[in-house]
Amino acid sequence: MSAVSQVPAAASAEALSYFSRKLGFETDCRDVYDAFRTGAVDFVLLDVRGPALFATGHVPGALNLPHGKMTARRMTEWPAGTLFVVYCAGPHCNGANKAAIRLAELGLPVKEMIGGITGWHDEGLTLETGSIPAQ
Repeated sequence: MSAVSQVPAAASAEALSYFSRKLGFETDCRDVYDAFRTGAVDFVLLDVRGPALFATGHVPGALNLPHGKMTARRMTEWPAGTLFVVYCAGPHCNGANKAAIRLAELGLPVKEMIGGITGWHDEGLTLETGSIPAQ
């Protein structure tokens, strides 16, 4: 028996519930790219890395807002109910998780763009460079 099948797979109904719920917490780089490409952007994309890293390369259309600057007052700059999508450097970075926690604590809808900058590169997508002021 392989290590893969040593622990039985969850029942189909449980798997359906788990994977369906997971999509409520995350989106991927290609979906974000397609939203910007088609003009169907119904979220605010936040790069939560520091300004210096943001300037070296960020997802086109992203605003730079590190999680430490996500205050209740600051977030009122967007209409109530705005969906925020957060990302950081990649799977080795927990900045997006910290930002998602902060936004959720503020009662705001949030998803993580899984993969971050690493995932964006893995999809063959290009980054913008230069500083763009935070919203």
